[in-house]
Amino acid sequence: MTAYPQKLPDNESSSLARTSAEELSRLLGNIPDAERARVSLDGNDLILPRQALALLRDILVEMAQGNAVTIVPTHAELTTQEAANLLNVSRPHLVKLLESGEIPFTKAGTHRRVRYQELMSYKETRMKESIDALAELSAQAQELDMGY
Repeated sequence: MTAYPQKLPDNESSSLARTSAEELSRLLGNIPDAERARVSLDGNDLILPRQALALLRDILVEMAQGNAVTIVPTHAELTTQEAANLLNVSRPHLVKLLESGEIPFTKAGTHRRVRYQELMSYKETRMKESIDALAELSAQAQELDMGY
């Protein structure tokens, strides 16, 4: 995994990213069956797979919102600090999740490593549990006629 310095996009880059993301989304929507696209860059033609264009659109959307973007292969193994950062939790809390078996991990010597895929699976499960709990609370509020 190659790490690049995360730099927030400036206003001009964000504006350009927003325009480009909108146009790319429109193109992908208008041609849903296209498996590849020809892209011209300084007079050179490139053929890109649709997945790369969809990923580029997602990157542009994040940049348009002023976010820095890092690309991580799904098979990548992350340090505990990198994993904690992705979950937006402290490293000690992440270590507790690992040691309790909630998130699978491996050890490289004394260092724990977490596969990105496992981390995202955990995150998705937690998100689903949160949404389900919120729906249940909302239903209870409706039953009790709490006005919201």
